[in-house]
Amino acid sequence: MDFKQLQNDINIQFKHDDLLKQAFMHTSYVNEHRNQGLDDNERLEFLGDAVLELAVSQHLYRQYVDMSEGELTKFRANIVCEPSLEQFAKSIGLNEYLLLGKGEEKSGGRERPSLLADAYEALIGAIYLDQGFDTVIEFLSQFMFPNIEPGAFSHAMDYKTKLQEMVQQDGQQVHYEIVDEIGPAHDRQFVAKVYVNEIEKGEGQGRTKKEAEQHAAQKALKEY
Repeated sequence: MDFKQLQNDINIQFKHDDLLKQAFMHTSYVNEHRNQGLDDNERLEFLGDAVLELAVSQHLYRQYVDMSEGELTKFRANIVCEPSLEQFAKSIGLNEYLLLGKGEEKSGGRERPSLLADAYEALIGAIYLDQGFDTVIEFLSQFMFPNIEPGAFSHAMDYKTKLQEMVQQDGQQVHYEIVDEIGPAHDRQFVAKVYVNEIEKGEGQGRTKKEAEQHAAQKALKEY
């Protein structure tokens, strides 16, 4: 996979090409190339998630001075949720660069929302490590921030956010647990349960922990 075109498209020339490649390396690909000592993109995704949340928070804080804390929190949640990140990833063609195992490729992984959102976060993490926070802001200022305006992401609110809002209205607490992992390493499925005030309200399954939690929240919403 040649990442030179991607670097040209996003106007960032990486100092460490391996870091950029890792951002697109799915666990299924790593499992099929175990003898190469590769690392998947999950740690970069973890870092990128935090960096992205800070960057978006900073942008909203400065751009929307009349918004309350609650409004800003909801706005940010709509921007950094999976459906929105999937669209941002597709807008710059990240699906073309995903490194997937054969099984994941055949099952449509290149268009899977969770994989695209994860790759976007992993790319943010890679940019941060390679270039620093200022370059992350420059990237987002070109490819994300211009598309952010109130109401633009209301359609993309995820099930977890919707459930959280409904539960909070009743003064209750919600939390998730990953209760099982099933299937072989190249086709791992996570099972999540959601609890409201310690009472199980839904169970979901997905290829990532986030996806499993979303499906659990979706089922829980049917009770409200």
